Amino acid sequence: MEIISQSKKEITLRQGRKEKTYPIISDPLPHILVDSKKELHGWYEGIKPYGRRECTSERLLINPYNGCSHNCLFCYAHSYWGYLELFQRTGIITVFRRFDQVIARQLESISIAACGYLSPVTDPFQEVNKRYQLSEKIICEFLSRNLPLEFITKGVIPQAVIEKMKGHPHSFGQVSILTLNEDLRLQLMRGGATTSLLLDNIKRLSKANIFAVVRIDPIIPYLTDNLKDLEKLLREVKQAGAKHIIVSCLDIPIKTSKDVYQALGKIDKGILKRYKSLYTERIGYLLNANIYYRQRLFQSIKELSEKYQLTFALCMEYALTQRRYKGRRVVEGLNKYFMTSLNCEGIDVPFYKRKGEKFEPVNNCLGNCLTCSEPLCQVPELTTGGSWKLKDYKRWSKENQLTFFK
Repeated sequence: MEIISQSKKEITLRQGRKEKTYPIISDPLPHILVDSKKELHGWYEGIKPYGRRECTSERLLINPYNGCSHNCLFCYAHSYWGYLELFQRTGIITVFRRFDQVIARQLESISIAACGYLSPVTDPFQEVNKRYQLSEKIICEFLSRNLPLEFITKGVIPQAVIEKMKGHPHSFGQVSILTLNEDLRLQLMRGGATTSLLLDNIKRLSKANIFAVVRIDPIIPYLTDNLKDLEKLLREVKQAGAKHIIVSCLDIPIKTSKDVYQALGKIDKGILKRYKSLYTERIGYLLNANIYYRQRLFQSIKELSEKYQLTFALCMEYALTQRRYKGRRVVEGLNKYFMTSLNCEGIDVPFYKRKGEKFEPVNNCLGNCLTCSEPLCQVPELTTGGSWKLKDYKRWSKENQLTFFK
């Protein structure tokens, strides 16, 4: 995507051979409206050939917005292309107009579905959502078909969302909390909810009997990795009603590493020298803290989680192996050493199959596709941990249409 011209009122973009001018809408934050034919899809990478998938369950990924006003300084999406790169360069958020209707049509085209996921690269409840409420509309499209949906947020969960989701046994919420230190949080991200409001999110989810996950994601070495502080955080979220903890250690996109180092250096001038000796492992397009630091960190938090009777898992944490495929190092996931739950998100969400206008869960399915030995969903291909597209869901729907719910 190329920016041809930009003024306060409009921006002209070139995508391929096409140019288009978009009005810039300023309320509540600068954004443009774009029509999209984006499709529901699964995880971005499959486990083959490089091992870069840890997610035990399938999800249908949904991004109604590209760009995020929380603007976390460490966000890996800043290194992405397309409309995400547009936000990084200009601060303009892209809103996919009537995306809920696009999702509705796609859900009607399939007879087998995974849990929906709002949103992998942007916050579903950021400021611009207050104007368009695409996240709420998409949630309604899933729930009206009896399909489960999860969200991840660093913002305030609208109470209307909690009211809609409560009562659905497999819908759940994840709240991302960096630190209990509010001053430090404000240095790490420009937007998002206060720490007290994030804790209130968990309390409201718990009160509504919605499974509540807390993500300490990422832990930032030498800034938010103090074990006493982390234990206090675990104690607080346990009291608020959290059931499961997910953590990761900050990884740094090579493309934006200078920006990340510069931003972290403003918080702690001495951190850059320490990071040069710590961030010595390159996995794909990311710089990772060395495996020994990460293993010690994860073991400590696993033990703290067990102390407070919280299940525990990692998110996209890998170790380099000696194996190679087409010149690239193959990795192994670390969850097999640290995870204390069956599924990495702490809750077992089955696949759903259509029965009439609505969907129903597959009996006795635990949703653990990566470790499943007996696929009750009748789609054995799911056990291979692929990077699935909408066309795959359509194909499975067609292949299994005569055997659903026999």
